[in-house]
Amino acid sequence: MIDPADEAAIAAQLGRAPRGIAEVGHRCPCSLPDVVTTEPRLPDGTPFPTTYYLTCPRAASRIGTLEGSGLMKEMQDRLGEDPELAGAYRHAHEAYLQARDALAAKIGQSVPEIDGVSAGGMPDRVKCLHVLAGQALAQGRGVNPLGDEVLDRLGAWWESGPCVDLELEDEEQ
Repeated sequence: MIDPADEAAIAAQLGRAPRGIAEVGHRCPCSLPDVVTTEPRLPDGTPFPTTYYLTCPRAASRIGTLEGSGLMKEMQDRLGEDPELAGAYRHAHEAYLQARDALAAKIGQSVPEIDGVSAGGMPDRVKCLHVLAGQALAQGRGVNPLGDEVLDRLGAWWESGPCVDLELEDEEQ
């Protein structure tokens, strides 16, 4: 069960009710969740391959800026030129799948529709830096080299305090 305070924070971050949360995947240094671990199948039955979902709007905005800068194409090009990087990225894909499979087994889900499909373009493409950063936060540095690079480029997104004001959210409801 997810703590109701965390669920409220995540809803405020997303601007909607969260779906299929298994647990908080990572906490921001400000103490709020910034990544949720999502069940492989949403409550409505939809397969959901994005196990590590970035919820912090401040981090997500900065990542959007990175995506707009051409970083994904640069990373994609490097995957084709650097066999060591490509191998490490493939390992990140495998770690993602293993974690999702373990979660599915733990909660009694079967999602054959997404077998072998991770997220973010892995293992051969770079198509979503949000996913790569989410994995790097949830599974730790050293698992996804491109996710680690995204985190390095983000800077301290939490320095100005929490991304949402939960007291203000309570007043609005």
